[in-house]
Amino acid sequence: MDMINIKVNGMPLEAPKGSTVLEASRLAGVEIPTLCYLKEINEIGACRMCVTEVAEMRGPALGPKRMVAACVYPVSNGMEIYTNSPKVTATRRQTLELILSTHDRKCLSCVRSGNCELQKLCRDYKVENEGRFDGARVKYEIDDSAPHMIRDNNKCILCRRCVAVCEKTQGIGVIGPNERGFSSHIGSPFDLGLGDTSCVSCGQCIAVCPTGALAEKDFTTDVFAALADPSKHVIVQTAPAVRAALGEMFGLPIGTDVEGKMVAALRRLGFDQVYDTNFSADLTIMEEANELIERIKNGGKLPLITSCSPGWVKYCEHYFPGLVDNLSSCKSPQQMFGAIAKSYYAEKNGIDPADIVVVSVMPCTAKKFEIGRPDQDANGVPDVDIAITTRELGRMIERAGIQFTSLPDEKFDEPLGIYTGAGVIFGATGGVMEAALRTAVETLTGEELPNVDFVDVRGTAGIKEKSYNVAGMDIKVAVASGLANAKKLLKSIESGEADYQFVEIMACPGGCVNGGGQPQQPGYVRNTVDIRAKRAEVLYNIDRNAPIRKSHENPAIKALYAEYLGKPGSEKAHHLLHTTYVKRGIVDDPRKK
Repeated sequence: MDMINIKVNGMPLEAPKGSTVLEASRLAGVEIPTLCYLKEINEIGACRMCVTEVAEMRGPALGPKRMVAACVYPVSNGMEIYTNSPKVTATRRQTLELILSTHDRKCLSCVRSGNCELQKLCRDYKVENEGRFDGARVKYEIDDSAPHMIRDNNKCILCRRCVAVCEKTQGIGVIGPNERGFSSHIGSPFDLGLGDTSCVSCGQCIAVCPTGALAEKDFTTDVFAALADPSKHVIVQTAPAVRAALGEMFGLPIGTDVEGKMVAALRRLGFDQVYDTNFSADLTIMEEANELIERIKNGGKLPLITSCSPGWVKYCEHYFPGLVDNLSSCKSPQQMFGAIAKSYYAEKNGIDPADIVVVSVMPCTAKKFEIGRPDQDANGVPDVDIAITTRELGRMIERAGIQFTSLPDEKFDEPLGIYTGAGVIFGATGGVMEAALRTAVETLTGEELPNVDFVDVRGTAGIKEKSYNVAGMDIKVAVASGLANAKKLLKSIESGEADYQFVEIMACPGGCVNGGGQPQQPGYVRNTVDIRAKRAEVLYNIDRNAPIRKSHENPAIKALYAEYLGKPGSEKAHHLLHTTYVKRGIVDDPRKK
């Protein structure tokens, strides 16, 4: 790598040729503030918060200082960089004042208060709530048309992070800049409500928003109301990835496993039973592995594509309706848990399913959409009543005054809290594939695997492929996370270029650990830390140390089939645990109506 000599605030430094002023300054331990910048996603220099003074060599001497956008401006040999000069500070303060002049400043009640990138910068640069540029403002109606989120353009700073992640990372592009000049705002084509577009509810736009302009619909009040209702039996399930991220809401490092404290907090919130979605992840594997084997043996529709990610399922229905029949008919673990809770669990405990409230804690905003899908009410009542995000649970714990970091570690209730290592890795990209292979291979061969680790499908790469020879058959598999990657993979399947038997797709890059409902991290952390890998390692550590690592060996799952379901794929299992899909296609252009 070619290196060049520069100075940052007077300190001599070597920096890679081609790096930006922002990247080079980090080598000196200096973090230049940004609002719009997201590495490799939104590198447009739009917000101007990163303006920095530089002096470049002009022949044998330095030229005059000038202001540049550090996130896009490349360093040159001999350059001197000044990141905090009086001129830089004054310019950044003015930028913040201009942003605030059209910003809704109801910070005390904002969902991002205390975790808002704009608020932090205003505090750092001592920018007051009222400024010299205050004047006319455009008042926007709040868009609550989508089932999973709220859009409040009154808090939008036009950074375009949401636009970039929707278009580039997810390959969807249902939002973008509308109008020009003072009337510029982010919205859907023709200012449709987001719920009237082909948005897939993934929530990645919420995850990258630096302010409170985008937020999930908050159902914590509904949960507290259910907990206070003596006529309701309220149980909670927590998804695998939640334990890998919840601690971040309370200042713990990224990659901290807080399973035990999470269970303790949920008990103190007042849930009647605290269960684990890992249990129904194991159940999903039993049904999905059986479905894969049946399709392979009987000439069914291949490749079988996983159906655990509701954002991916909705994407398939909208953008690849021709592949809907390839989707596994298995409900997601969230929905399977609810179906079992309101049938098997209800019968064993003599409780009317209508009196059971199932709350799910998910890393995913699309789960809010999923609970309202058709064919998700196997017992005549919704399988799951309320879906909340990891962030919502964190806010509930804070509101209840629970001292999270001081809690003891406690265990899930049984039997719906018993899980295997295979169940927990569902939260990472490739985890569903690996868990299914552990069961499918042993079922097909009738032999015990000497090594249950299918490491080729692990990791945060956007697309992974592998071929396994199982019982004399070549089984080709593929894993994709992030819908732009899924699009590439699906096009190769549609064209016949690719020939897979089994495909796993997760809507969010890196899988559920990076879901749209996970704790938000500021831009500089997202740009410098592999959040997905740190959270995923929590799940793989749990799997590595689990006493049982294969779904079909879960004793609670064995008991469920022996006592209630019969066998994977049985009529009862199909009624409770399987579902149907809709070929939606792209939303019609309103100009044609």
